[in-house]
Amino acid sequence: MASVQVRYIVRDVDAAIAFYTAHLGFQLDMHPAPSFAMLSRGELRLVLSAPNSQGGGGQSMPDGTRPEPGGWNRFAIQVEDLEAAVARLRAGGVHFRNEIVTGVGGKQILLDDPSGNPVELFEPALLEARLSPPR
Repeated sequence: MASVQVRYIVRDVDAAIAFYTAHLGFQLDMHPAPSFAMLSRGELRLVLSAPNSQGGGGQSMPDGTRPEPGGWNRFAIQVEDLEAAVARLRAGGVHFRNEIVTGVGGKQILLDDPSGNPVELFEPALLEARLSPPR
């Protein structure tokens, strides 16, 4: 069961479902309406909402500002071999924002979902930076 929930605004919920399940190992938990779905991957629940006027997470703010995808905030998925994961995803047509970079805690790269929302793939170099124990 998930203990953390992230909501992403997406242009096409069906395209986002296909992307996250095919490329990043998410499971579809529910898709009760064309503008809404819930997916999960371990402790993470990913809620997908399309901008809409019917209410919920995709509705406009009181000042009329409409939700839209993109930006730089993101969640990270830990991988054991970043180079292999990048090669597999590139072969599947996934778009990356950058090349692999190395920081203090490990290596990372940003990819975009079909709506332009970023997802970070992270290979930790330090034990303290790990999200889960090694397999």
